[in-house]
Amino acid sequence: MNEDPNSVPAKPSLENGEKKQQLSFRHVRFGLAIALVGFIFFLVGARPSLFGLDRSPVVGFIQIAVMLIGIAIICLGGYITVRRMWRGEEVSISADIGMRVVASGYVFALFSGMADVFGIGSHPLPGVPYFGVWQARGMEVSLAIIAIGFIMMMPFQKRGDSPRKKHKV
Repeated sequence: MNEDPNSVPAKPSLENGEKKQQLSFRHVRFGLAIALVGFIFFLVGARPSLFGLDRSPVVGFIQIAVMLIGIAIICLGGYITVRRMWRGEEVSISADIGMRVVASGYVFALFSGMADVFGIGSHPLPGVPYFGVWQARGMEVSLAIIAIGFIMMMPFQKRGDSPRKKHKV
């Protein structure tokens, strides 16, 4: 019998008697590794001095772009991880809405970070675009929106689906 030592045994489904897919920790680790790579990208953009790459006293266009790429990779890794936690079951409506909230939060982060480049920031082109206070606040709000979306995507158990045995009194 070839069983994966990194998987949780499948439990029978309550709806149609079929077995649920096993939770493969390999896929979860892969998603978390992608999120970690995204976090490293984000750190290179946000604090290049940690890696000996700081060349400017302000956060400029390239740093903002690297931060946004890092956030996109984090969202991708988080999506892969959370989606695999559903074990092949049909995703709930709140999880589906959560996925859209994460995507909307990223779009908000993109427009907040690149506000100067798009001409709606406090330092529009042809001036030198840099990461200002309002852009930082917009990014903070967008990261909070992304976090709320990921919380909505989590596969919480329903009250009747508790794995514990019910005791009769």
